[in-house]
Amino acid sequence: MSAHVETLRWEGGLPGHCALIEQTRLPLEEVWLRVDTVPAMHDAIKRLAVRGAPAIGVAAGYGVVLGVQNLSTQTADEVLRAALESADYLATSRPTAVNLFWALDRMKARARREHAAQRTGADLVRALHAEALLIHEEDRAMCQAMGQHGAPLIEDGMGILTHCNAGALATGGMGTALAPIYTAMAQGKRVKVYADETRPLLQGARLTVYELMKAGADVTLITDNMAASLMRTGAVDLVFVGSDRIAVNGDVCNKIGTYSVALAAREHGVPFYAVAPTSTFDPHCKRGEDIHIEEREAAEICEGFGKRTAPHGTKVWNPAFDWTPARMVSGIVCEHGLIRKPNQRRVEAVLARAGRLAAP
Repeated sequence: MSAHVETLRWEGGLPGHCALIEQTRLPLEEVWLRVDTVPAMHDAIKRLAVRGAPAIGVAAGYGVVLGVQNLSTQTADEVLRAALESADYLATSRPTAVNLFWALDRMKARARREHAAQRTGADLVRALHAEALLIHEEDRAMCQAMGQHGAPLIEDGMGILTHCNAGALATGGMGTALAPIYTAMAQGKRVKVYADETRPLLQGARLTVYELMKAGADVTLITDNMAASLMRTGAVDLVFVGSDRIAVNGDVCNKIGTYSVALAAREHGVPFYAVAPTSTFDPHCKRGEDIHIEEREAAEICEGFGKRTAPHGTKVWNPAFDWTPARMVSGIVCEHGLIRKPNQRRVEAVLARAGRLAAP
């Protein structure tokens, strides 16, 4: 396997803290941030110090632990209340990535099960710590599986375009969209990666190129508006992107600009794949139109990274994500395999296998 960066980890036992790479400082500085309170974790998620749907889910699990870890001498009722309050507060950090809510629901369910079994407050704290660690370990395993399922799509010498960052920095493991690339590299395949810079926060330039270079990959940076022209040259054989939420019908929500990439790929006959674990599928979301798209501050566009590039008073529309219709998606790679030409029947079959179908 190609080497890849680590994004976050739990340090210490109980009490302990979460350490994570401060991604707003990359690529110029590799700084580890110590997060030891629930408000600090909320802030880290909201301002994108930690980002990427799977990584947000892992961080949220650890955030709940931060909210209860000093309550071991309290009653089970008090620990349960603190866990639920912490989870509800963390849920307000970002609205689109479904992994956040999936992880928080899982932590709340574990707390309620332990409480119903008449465990002590200390038992609840230990159980929640174990659950958060398990979420992280399962994410590592899912990343490995997605790499194995996606790598056969890559032939030696292929050119692959990716948008935003869906690598190790976006997960608790080796990545989603980059996992097949890392796996193919480890298998000895030659792969040339093209990374969209990903306006307005440049996750492709700052993060994807950074981690691919550290892994020894052949990577070339392009601006977002070069993708179609690059495809026309024949340099791109595949597109791999991640996702923050996938609807039951196979519509894929990802970083703003992904839809444009999909349109260009369809025009040029380039297969377009999304790579995401089943925790990113939303069994309650029927189609892309139903997804709540986060809108962010005008300053990210008008004065990105501290330098104003538009007149004062400029009107700005700044959605963080868009969604791509399932009909434009060649397949979705998840930990259970490849869903070719995704539709509701095929997606629901995988969700049933993963135990994630919505209750009727």
